[in-house]
Amino acid sequence: MLLWIILMSSCAALVIQSLAAKLGVVTGKHLAEHCRAEYPRGPNFILWVLAEIAIVACDIPEVIGTAFALNMLFNIPVWIGVLLTGLSTLILLALQQYGVRKLEFFITLLVLTIAGCFSAELGYAKPVASEVLDGLFVPQLKGNGATGLAISLLGAMVMPHNLFLHSALVLSRRIPRSVRGIKEACRFYMIESGFALMVAFLINVSVISVSGAVCNSSNLNPEDQASCEDLDLNKASFLLSNVLGNWSSKLFAIALLASGQSSTITGTYAGQYVMQGFLDLRLTPWIRNLLTRCLAIVPSLIVAVIGGSAGAGKLIIIASMILSFELPFALIPLLKFTSSETKMGTYVNPIAVSVVTWIIGSLIMGINIYYLVTSFIHLLLHSHWKLVAVVFLEIFGFSGVAIYLAAIAYLVFRPTKESTQLLALTTPESRQMVNDSSSTSVCRVPREDIVSMQLPQRSPTEDID
Repeated sequence: MLLWIILMSSCAALVIQSLAAKLGVVTGKHLAEHCRAEYPRGPNFILWVLAEIAIVACDIPEVIGTAFALNMLFNIPVWIGVLLTGLSTLILLALQQYGVRKLEFFITLLVLTIAGCFSAELGYAKPVASEVLDGLFVPQLKGNGATGLAISLLGAMVMPHNLFLHSALVLSRRIPRSVRGIKEACRFYMIESGFALMVAFLINVSVISVSGAVCNSSNLNPEDQASCEDLDLNKASFLLSNVLGNWSSKLFAIALLASGQSSTITGTYAGQYVMQGFLDLRLTPWIRNLLTRCLAIVPSLIVAVIGGSAGAGKLIIIASMILSFELPFALIPLLKFTSSETKMGTYVNPIAVSVVTWIIGSLIMGINIYYLVTSFIHLLLHSHWKLVAVVFLEIFGFSGVAIYLAAIAYLVFRPTKESTQLLALTTPESRQMVNDSSSTSVCRVPREDIVSMQLPQRSPTEDID
């Protein structure tokens, strides 16, 4: 019943990430830089803080997943595994000196490793095809906590920091400065995002299908049946080992390990671009990575020590839900900028694209608000606290929801500023000039601060090609 959410989230992610890439290609600036130029200092600072929280929330599941993987492979206690995940900082430091392209290749290898592991699991588990298709194309949410799981999956698929990342990475490539060249670049990045999301979609379908097939197996003992009622990463490992064999558990651990390392790299890159874009601040990469990883390790370690594997599993869901709640604060600026003729010129979103993207954004915001309000009301109705505590909780909770709604309304209804720097070819005069000179081979040089993780200071003339 969760598969249709994966399908819808993947389609939404494809549209949104394509818009992020288009923003970078057309304007020569990534999303965080546009936010700094667009919003006053206060809102800009708040957006930066929210983006940093999103990066930490994304890193928490990877820390816990890597710790579980080390536990499955080497029987290392989960809390020690959480501490050892800090070593991935050293791995990243060893790799980042080779530049963006080499790291992109390394991430591709990690993702293919994950895909290979779960393809093998899927082939052995043999889920019923009709049930998989039914889950993909028949929307339904049943059972306790289904809405929360749906929100967490949405946040895990359409991660807010990915919007900043995709709009920045396109600036590391040579982009032809012609009408045809820009259109082809946008089309290429859409195909590239589509391929990556298709692989991610197949991996997620495999994960859920294998879990469903294993939990529906006819030879489950009572203990395994109980584990299926409240499944987490640790229980999933034992289930796979009991039903499919010990090798299956090892494949699952290898996939978790690869997933953790790939997400660590992308999260660190996104963090660099977010900090550089919002604050025009550049940190040494190892300091930036260490700060992000420490902020993720602390809550993961506390929960792993106190709550064990079950608590760590719940923390993963909470972190993914945070990503969904924060998504509007990256998505709304992106939709407004790409729908603004003052920023995009003739490359502004067509009306049909604008309608579809705003519908997607409205659905995401509506689901988040619905969950917040219903969960809070349910908590009040079923709490056994004293009247004073309930009143205080009502004031605090409804104030928080009101602030959340007010912040979204501010981003939606605030008029877009005039653009002060448009990439050439966004006006008819510049396009005519290029067409007259037949300079279709002219390219914009890749930005060095995007290509290099060291983020060197740019010269004053770098923005003017």
